[in-house]
Amino acid sequence: MHDFPIWLPRARRRPSPNCAPRPASTAVELVVLHNISLPPGKFGGDLVEALFCNTLDCSVDPRLSDLAGVEVSAHLFIERSGRLTQFVPFDHCAWHAGVSSFRGKSGCNTYSIGIELEGTDTQPYTAKQYRRLSSTLRWLLRNYPRLAIDRIVGHNEIAAGRKTDPGASFDWQRALTALLPGRPRGDTRDEIREGAGSP
Repeated sequence: MHDFPIWLPRARRRPSPNCAPRPASTAVELVVLHNISLPPGKFGGDLVEALFCNTLDCSVDPRLSDLAGVEVSAHLFIERSGRLTQFVPFDHCAWHAGVSSFRGKSGCNTYSIGIELEGTDTQPYTAKQYRRLSSTLRWLLRNYPRLAIDRIVGHNEIAAGRKTDPGASFDWQRALTALLPGRPRGDTRDEIREGAGSP
């Protein structure tokens, strides 16, 4: 039995009730990247944190009405400023993936870590977000041996046809190449994954 860290150093902690213990025999072997903004397309404020902590007042904006009673969370949230908040410890399942499957294995919440980026499918993410994401992914890869670069995916990849995030605005090459110092910038995302994937 291995003991793995369950809280990311230097991250703010805002525990969410929307989680469940990870089954003892289940290892973390996937990272899922998402985007979120509340109201849609608006950045800043504390509405995402309120959503994950079940304190969101949906009456403040009519575009939030469909979130009434919704119980969701992610392990981590990276704001436009690069600020990082952890809502769920890594030994628990966050409720971020929904109906999902990776390489034929369903129920991605059970074996994944979910990272939300403050953003939309169409607006570029910030340099501070990429820096924070890269340092976070490096930490996860060091501490969770079942993870690999080819197991860092978008929500759209595990819920095809249902989800589109992190969207066309997300620069996968920028995010993944930063994990491999010295690797040529000309590599495509797939080449990076294939060159650093699980054996």
